[in-house]
Amino acid sequence: MSRSKTPKEPPAEPHDQDDWELLRDLDRRNAFQLLVGGTPHSHVDLDDPTYLEYEYVRQIAHLVDLAAEERAPLRVLHLGGGGLTLPRYIAVTRPGSGQQVVEIEGKLLDFVRTELPLPRNARVRLRTGDARDVLSRVPEGAFDLTVSDVFAAARIPRHLTSVEYYGLAKRALRPTGVHAVNLADGDSGGLMFTRRQVANAKQHFAHVVLIADPGILRGRKFGNLILLASDVPLPVDGLIRRAASDPFPSRVVRGQDLVDFQGGAKPVPDDEAHPSPAPPADAF
Repeated sequence: MSRSKTPKEPPAEPHDQDDWELLRDLDRRNAFQLLVGGTPHSHVDLDDPTYLEYEYVRQIAHLVDLAAEERAPLRVLHLGGGGLTLPRYIAVTRPGSGQQVVEIEGKLLDFVRTELPLPRNARVRLRTGDARDVLSRVPEGAFDLTVSDVFAAARIPRHLTSVEYYGLAKRALRPTGVHAVNLADGDSGGLMFTRRQVANAKQHFAHVVLIADPGILRGRKFGNLILLASDVPLPVDGLIRRAASDPFPSRVVRGQDLVDFQGGAKPVPDDEAHPSPAPPADAF
């Protein structure tokens, strides 16, 4: 597969350090919530990196738990850094994993590394750069898992929502690898953004599933949806069991149900791509 050229994208507005805020979690002794520009971004428990406060992070972690034998190391590329919650989880549950984190806000990475240090012996390389640019240059077939979790002003930038972007993710994966995407959509527009992301994934991968709160899937509220894509069958039965047992149960959409959800939506090329929908004012 040839590498696609990254379309021109206006650079994200840089955040001043005043825009980064750590709020102590009063229910946990050494846990914090990271806010960026006033928007909740990450939750980190320094004493217990396996504690995952956010539903969407737990949903990705379910895939991590089922991706290989227990404690077997993985090669993971994280596109979007934030508080490094998932890299911490993987470092502890799958010791020896080699991980790279790409974050456009280099000063934010420095802030997090200082204020929320990574677990001892975590093999996590932090890189400053644009997610798509770095993805286009990583070695082919280098990773077991790519995780796309990039937001600017609470929206996914448009150059990370096209079918070409999914093609770059596939190129970076081993034949058995999985691409995971944190999407945001909701109570207006009929979830068309997410339907098109499903179409993008199906253009490149043989197996695709969607995990989300049933209320989001029905368009009743705005929130996160997790898309998983691979060329090998995904651990659907395990995902269903874990999603159902979460504190806030979620639904795994697959097979004909996913076809019905997609509803004829087509893949989105670079020149037609748009950012994810803006969240409503009361979303957070």
